This record gives sequence, structure tokens and C-alpha cells, in this order.
Amino acid sequence: MIKILAACGAGVNSSHQIKEAIEAQMAERGYSVHCDAVMVKDITEEMVSKYDIFTPIAKTDLGFDMPIPTVEAGPILYRIPAMSEPVFVKLEQVIKDKGLN
Repeated sequence: MIKILAACGAGVNSSHQIKEAIEAQMAERGYSVHCDAVMVKDITEEMVSKYDIFTPIAKTDLGFDMPIPTVEAGPILYRIPAMSEPVFVKLEQVIKDKGLN
């Protein structure tokens, strides 16, 4: 199971849309993915250590170096394939590069 952490400002709407889109799209590509959605302000180094990939809505300074790959996922929210597809392609590449598949 590949564990992904999605984050947005409130942790209520955008991160959940990103979560659902990632889980659905990665399943279609044959990956077993679980994604959690949280508020950016709640992210800690300890929390991040439990995940394989971080997918914030936008570039985010958390005050510490991110130890896992980051894929900015904001374009998913536009629901325009030409904008969201590169995010899914990058996620898939990170999965392959890390040997998570």
C-alpha cells in the first residue's frame, strides 16, 4: 500500500478532492494507494514519516526539510485533464522511482 499525504489550508475541501482524485486515478493505473487529507498547519515531521509521498495544494514551507518526495497537486482541482494529467504522471514516476509498485 502506497501512503500519500494530501494537504491544503483548511484540510476540508481541496485536500479531500485531491485525495479522492489521486486514489481513483492511481487505482486505474494499477496502484494500491491510500491518501489522507490534512491541514497544512497540522503537519509534523513525525506525521510525514508515516507516508511515502506528500501532495500539497501548492508549494508549502513547513519549517523543516521534507524527507519524502513532494508532488504539488493543485492542478487536480481544475479537473481539466491537460492540467491534472501531469500531476498523475509525476506521482506515477515517483512511485516507480521509489520502487513502491
